[in-house]
Amino acid sequence: MSTTTPGIAGRADALLGLFDGPGIDLLLVSELVNVRYLTGYTGSNGIALIGPDKLAFVTDFRYVEQAAAEVDQRFERFHTAGAVDLTKKLPELLGSAPLRLGFDEEHTSVGAHRRLAELLGPQVTLVPAGGLVEELRRRKDAEEIAAIAAAQQLADAAFEALVSKPIIGRTERELALELEQDMRLRGASAPSFDSIIAGGPHGALPHASPRDVAIESGQLVVIDWGAMLDGYASDCTRTVAAGEISDRARDAYELVLRAQVSALDAVRPGADCNAVDKVARDIITAAGHGEHFGHGLGHGVGLEVHESPTLSLRVAPGADKLAVDDIVTVEPGVYLPGEFGIRIEDLVVVTDGAPRVLTSVPKALRVVD
Repeated sequence: MSTTTPGIAGRADALLGLFDGPGIDLLLVSELVNVRYLTGYTGSNGIALIGPDKLAFVTDFRYVEQAAAEVDQRFERFHTAGAVDLTKKLPELLGSAPLRLGFDEEHTSVGAHRRLAELLGPQVTLVPAGGLVEELRRRKDAEEIAAIAAAQQLADAAFEALVSKPIIGRTERELALELEQDMRLRGASAPSFDSIIAGGPHGALPHASPRDVAIESGQLVVIDWGAMLDGYASDCTRTVAAGEISDRARDAYELVLRAQVSALDAVRPGADCNAVDKVARDIITAAGHGEHFGHGLGHGVGLEVHESPTLSLRVAPGADKLAVDDIVTVEPGVYLPGEFGIRIEDLVVVTDGAPRVLTSVPKALRVVD
């Protein structure tokens, strides 16, 4: 059963329930993705102030009409006359009573903190309170899950269109541009990240950038792509064969697939994020390729393509566990320098039972001309 608060209207209330941790009276939200999550605003300049008796949103004159249309009606809306530092509106909103104002130290520079302290004066104590909104964002509500599923469905369709045609002789860059254009034509606002298409030895770079180099027959080709749709991201990777490949490459593919399927089965509520990574890593290590799997198993996906939780050995055992309505990637890989790379990635929702896989693209090795 879902434990998340449904819809934007409940998010500010849920956030108030986290204030006791840092001991704050109000929270200043300045990171735009968090502002969007709490208010619905999609513009490029805005802040929010959240408190038990105050819900305020500030933007500049350029976005007054947009804010009126998008921002949750419980928020009182304010704007500045010019495209200036929006925090200059805070003294008017906070008044003169002493209070503890939370801010996101992860996204506040030393200079911005100094200016904020000078602006607000000694009656306002600035308290580091980063991560509170991200804690809420981690658990997706039904509307968010539907939005991410739709983004994944769109991306899957674009991939199927790409590999339904020959790829041998076409450049990585040409294929990446076609894939991204197709996603936009299908309704995506943008790719959720720069697409990766990497053939042969180039695929051994986990974050390879597409080149003006043609795909050759006999190569494995790593394709990692995603779409932004209605503000939410998708993420998927498939590795295809351009024509017939070597037995060594085919065996490595089957190894990664076995590790990926086993790790998927470990994605359950209460599962240790470290231990889920270890399921895939142990299989790959036992086959002699431990040193060729250098990145974490997966990450959360939502309004951003990388968010909490993280499936990785870098997460201390017992430090974080999966919960219902987390959405994560499961993406083991093997990367052999000078030869090839393989990554297989699905996007999955943690449920009370078996994980719900949002990715529809088959995982059996696909041979493309």
